[in-house]
Amino acid sequence: MSCVDAVYIHIPFCNYICAYCDFCKIFYNKEYVNRYLDALDKEIKSKYKGEIITSLYIGGGTPSSLSLDELEKLFSILKIFKLSKDCEITIEVNPDSLSLDKIKLFKKYGVNRVSLGVETINSKLQDVLERYTSKDRVISCINNLKSNNITNINVDLIYAIKGETLNDLKEDLEFLLSLDVPHISTYSLIIEDNTKLKINGVKSIDKSLDRDMYEVIAKTLKDNNYIHYEISNFSKEGYQSIHNLKYWNNKYYYGFGVGASSYIDNIRYTNTRSISNYIKGKTVMDEEILTFKDKIFYEVMLNLRTNRGIDKEIFKEKYNANISDIIDYKYLVEIEVLEEDSRYLRVKEEYFYVLDEVLCKIMVK
Repeated sequence: MSCVDAVYIHIPFCNYICAYCDFCKIFYNKEYVNRYLDALDKEIKSKYKGEIITSLYIGGGTPSSLSLDELEKLFSILKIFKLSKDCEITIEVNPDSLSLDKIKLFKKYGVNRVSLGVETINSKLQDVLERYTSKDRVISCINNLKSNNITNINVDLIYAIKGETLNDLKEDLEFLLSLDVPHISTYSLIIEDNTKLKINGVKSIDKSLDRDMYEVIAKTLKDNNYIHYEISNFSKEGYQSIHNLKYWNNKYYYGFGVGASSYIDNIRYTNTRSISNYIKGKTVMDEEILTFKDKIFYEVMLNLRTNRGIDKEIFKEKYNANISDIIDYKYLVEIEVLEEDSRYLRVKEEYFYVLDEVLCKIMVK
């Protein structure tokens, strides 16, 4: 049996739809929620094979948009999973839908990590994203989480927003740092197809400004004792996201729910993005059976996103070959884009921003 020890659950419901979002989502609808949860229950029961789970991640959408009764139903469905004693259980929330009662319910069901979508507290930039929250609301959410002993908290930041200046970014960073949380995720705004931003003709900011912003973020967070452990993610020591590291270390995982992805026994599955099809039980939309070359590509691409890089011993165990026999990368070590020691091969941090260009230069033999 394949070693699958991570689970992702997708909750697609939102109280409002942000202008930039291309995730699989739908306006909150009480009738749909119950039918969706019933379909989720069926999918999990049909696919989960009883493995011990070390990370459970509930994302969306906005899981906190569900009512207390609906959240109770969700967590009763999730009781099927055999969780390890130290299982990391994360739920994504938005400040506007995170009540004290919901925090207490999370605590009751063992949630020990919360990811809070702050994005920006600049009202001008909130107008662009069509996503609104106040400093006071965010501070209240953080205080309520901490007072209920949920201290493993991530906050999300979006930058490179149309009209944003470096000073705007520094003010957002200053506010996030004032929250004293152990994890910060940062995302450069991408104008995705089928989003309101794209439909309205909003353009991406200048590339050089985007890079300047990335460098300001990296320096500011490192100066405040955050480890830049993945291209977009920063944490205090010991607070790296266990779940997301499963993806970046190219481990197997289950994904349940509309639009979710799974990786099991060298097959990548993608679920339908149609809520109505999902509720009818038509779950899987696509299967990608990986060739040896595909597996190497994913291993290299995902591992190099992290500050650890590729563990050459694990690589040899997985693929029965030394990495230097399969991948042509020595030139990039010589010009100091990659660095290598006896155990690891990694991208130097100053080249994180151009990782895609680096990957294009790494050839599978």
